[in-house]
Amino acid sequence: MRAVRQAAHTALATGSPWVDTAPNYARGRAHEELRPVLREYPTGRVTTKTGFFTEEQGRTAVAEGVLTREAAAEGHSLERGFVRWQTERSLAVLGPVDLVFVHNPEHHGHGLDRAAVHVRAREAFAVLEEFAQAGRIGGYGVATWSGLASGAFSVPELLALARQAAGSSEHHFTGVQMPVSLIMDAPITQALDSGGPLVRARDAGLITFGSAPLHGGELLDAMTPELVNLIRPGLSAAAAALLAAGSCPGLDVVLTSASTREHPRALGRCGQGAGCAPDRPGTQEGDG
Repeated sequence: MRAVRQAAHTALATGSPWVDTAPNYARGRAHEELRPVLREYPTGRVTTKTGFFTEEQGRTAVAEGVLTREAAAEGHSLERGFVRWQTERSLAVLGPVDLVFVHNPEHHGHGLDRAAVHVRAREAFAVLEEFAQAGRIGGYGVATWSGLASGAFSVPELLALARQAAGSSEHHFTGVQMPVSLIMDAPITQALDSGGPLVRARDAGLITFGSAPLHGGELLDAMTPELVNLIRPGLSAAAAALLAAGSCPGLDVVLTSASTREHPRALGRCGQGAGCAPDRPGTQEGDG
């Protein structure tokens, strides 16, 4: 997140179809950094999120009567009023977006049990359903780190909550984002056995996003030459790790980030292989 504008420009210029962001990324500056790039590439598809916020954004929410000081201290909220306020602010900068993810509804800061997590998610869905029905967003979903893995919720449960929020089966829940990597590999092994959340999401017609394919860069130290050669000889460690994630059955979009200008080129070389599934919606610079 050191050079949001440059990373997004590089990604979109080389054909990546998705940009994934959030109001709290880059210390709260990501949306403003993205605005001129998205205007230059109007066909780029955009996802943002609601839930987490920076300290400065929290102070603004308190000043505008959206959050109490106690709620702002948590750094995360899925209260209806806050979700509406934060989404309005995001759209004011980014313009219409394709997806708004409810960001980590399982967030431990609330200390909620499973039923309470579902209530919070449904409340957020109800607000985002209003935005979708008004044509201001293409749809909404859930971006989770541990919610699906821990059993806090399942794909069928999320869809049921969306139906409840919409008051009918005609809801706008359209995407799920979760970590997919050789470290957090449960979605891969489950999908290879024709099961797990990715397969269930794809079967339900949802767009599936895999985040953190390099596990924040930590995976690279574990990519031995033997492991890289097993995946595909001649690749860099990063490209091999990305290829493993991108080959996961049921995964549409691999979300990556870049630290140098060389990384997108390596990613492009990875994409030449059949295992990177070039017929899928794509691989993108963003939340990695």
